[in-house]
Amino acid sequence: MSMQVFTARVRNGAIVPEDGVNLPEGTTVTVIADHETEAFETTPEEERKLLEAIAEVERGETVRAADLLERLRR
Repeated sequence: MSMQVFTARVRNGAIVPEDGVNLPEGTTVTVIADHETEAFETTPEEERKLLEAIAEVERGETVRAADLLERLRR
């Protein structure tokens, strides 16, 4: 299963992807909307870094938490 992260806005009650994202009709999406915290926006550079990090995880390029903590203690 591949994932895609994109920005969308609610318009007339529908979730509308931005930045030219085109999803096939019937695509299942998961929406996370937190009404208890302030909304935030990212710069294009921040979004690029986030997407890069997600791609690394999808490729299995991760570090175990215990290993990271050990490195930080040094």
